[in-house]
Amino acid sequence: MNEKMTPVPTDAELEILQVLWEKNPETVRYVNDALNKKRGAEDKEIGYTTTLKLMQIMMEKGLLNRAIIDRSHIYTPAIAQEVTQTQVLRGVMDAAFRGSASSLVLRALGSGVTTPEELEKIKAMIESMENKNQ
Repeated sequence: MNEKMTPVPTDAELEILQVLWEKNPETVRYVNDALNKKRGAEDKEIGYTTTLKLMQIMMEKGLLNRAIIDRSHIYTPAIAQEVTQTQVLRGVMDAAFRGSASSLVLRALGSGVTTPEELEKIKAMIESMENKNQ
């Protein structure tokens, strides 16, 4: 499936994908427990059947793959994390920043604390891009 045909995940689907990108492959029970651990004390717990239904929908949409091993349903992301991140970022850039990468980057850098390590990575990326364009 190419990037243009890849469905854009919802916020809830992204939460599930984050768990699976970190710990892959996994069962619905593991994903559900991981999602509930991330929630605050004031947040309502996510039910197992809700997670199961979301993961079934994600499989139908082509966001997840499933294997059945010893009667357990094991899920893996069908799309690489980088592809999904790029797709989501393009959507935000187009919708909120009129397609301007520089506006998006400037807003991101100005809205939080950027570590020296992150700044070094950003500088290296800029240098690499400048070298490509010469």
